[in-house]
Amino acid sequence: MRTVELTCDPAFDEAVRAVWDRLAEAGLPGLSLNTHPTHRPHLTLAAAGSFPPGAQERIDALLAAPALPLQVRLSGLLSFSARSRRRVLSWGVVPTAELLALHGAVWRELADAEEPHPFYLPGRWMPHLGLTRRMEPDQLITALEVLGRLPDLPGVLDAGRSYDTETRQTVPLGAG
Repeated sequence: MRTVELTCDPAFDEAVRAVWDRLAEAGLPGLSLNTHPTHRPHLTLAAAGSFPPGAQERIDALLAAPALPLQVRLSGLLSFSARSRRRVLSWGVVPTAELLALHGAVWRELADAEEPHPFYLPGRWMPHLGLTRRMEPDQLITALEVLGRLPDLPGVLDAGRSYDTETRQTVPLGAG
């Protein structure tokens, strides 16, 4: 599986990691427990089994200035089903016109991608930054109690990358 992701500038990254840490300190499977060197807060725009020929280069151009940096706002917690009865908890990203236009442009380049992940397709995508790994329902309740109502958080997505789940490596996108 290959992804197209937007990563947070240093201040935004630090703020999201602080929430990850609050969950981990409460004994919950927060994403701070993932110590892989490529792991960091990010917004996934697209995921597919593979990219069509030339798509990565065209997406690289799409994510260059002026598309990035992109101002966003996190607002509200989202819970998605994982495997079986487990859930993941995420912080919702308000879908601005600029973000939706960028998402649509990326998917136009991936129109012929093999095995497009349906959760990231236009019309189905719910923009978010992940907060937890898979949790049992009682852990989700505890996570919501620990976090309470998170305040809205403005921030900046300042870089793009593609992650390859097979090699566990990233490739920068949008550097111009």
